[in-house]
Amino acid sequence: MKRFDIAIAGEINLDLILYGLAETMPVDRELLASDFRLTLGSSSAILAHNIAVLGLNVGFITKVGSDPLGMIALERLREANVDLSRVVHSKDGTQTGVTILLHHGATRHILTYLGTMAELTLADIDMGYLESSRHVHISSLFLQKGLQKDLPAMCRQLKGAGVSLSLDTNDDPDGQWGAPLEELLHLVDIVLPNEDEAVRMTGTRDAEHAAEALAAKGPIVAMKLGSRGSLVQRGNERWYVEPQRVEPVDTIGAGDSFNAGFLKSFLDGKALETCAAMGNVTAALSTQRPGGTEAFRDAAMRDAFLARLP
Repeated sequence: MKRFDIAIAGEINLDLILYGLAETMPVDRELLASDFRLTLGSSSAILAHNIAVLGLNVGFITKVGSDPLGMIALERLREANVDLSRVVHSKDGTQTGVTILLHHGATRHILTYLGTMAELTLADIDMGYLESSRHVHISSLFLQKGLQKDLPAMCRQLKGAGVSLSLDTNDDPDGQWGAPLEELLHLVDIVLPNEDEAVRMTGTRDAEHAAEALAAKGPIVAMKLGSRGSLVQRGNERWYVEPQRVEPVDTIGAGDSFNAGFLKSFLDGKALETCAAMGNVTAALSTQRPGGTEAFRDAAMRDAFLARLP
């Protein structure tokens, strides 16, 4: 029997979120926010936290700095019972990464200091630890610069050990969508992009053509369509799954929360439509509190949303 249901090798940071800024933001002026939150951030860490809260045994490999941000981030994961026995601490003084999100009007700016997010390498990864999991997930492909080039070899070894794999690339800040993406798409079992990412990585014009192009490479495609719900494609089969109707407080981490719900149901052996329906519920739940994990920490709210499932 495997030690973990899912293991994640990836990045960790904190999100500093500022709300209520003016729609226009002139330079060299002091601008006042109406509120702020400091929450667990990064795609990998948000998924690890939320899928653990949903009841899976989760292992997490990451690198943090020896600083207060790293300590806070790890404590949030401990509270969710994520195993942190393989966390690596930077020895060269690099600090834990941070993302600053500036909400102004109907838009937001996202500013990231990568810090240790870019420093995790294959040498930091205990492959036996990952092989002790039923499933391994990879997020933030283009932010994990230290690990990026070795991911195909890592995935091949894991597949050889009978581990299933999933990938959420997240955005490519450089807009290139280059190596090793193509190779990974032929190795993973599930790819979990949002609509915009899927269209850009495939060079297609819409969600349907993007799903078709991705599925042709082999993986199940679980695509997040925002307020329109989600699309799932396996081979030539395609399903659309209706969203949960909510008034969002904050959409940060909603995609990672979809991943948590989808993968939880997938690892429970559910049908793909059911997996997507669960993903839509957990994505909607995430939007009811600031940041990507706060709604999952509210047990009453979490249980109420999960009760929406048929």
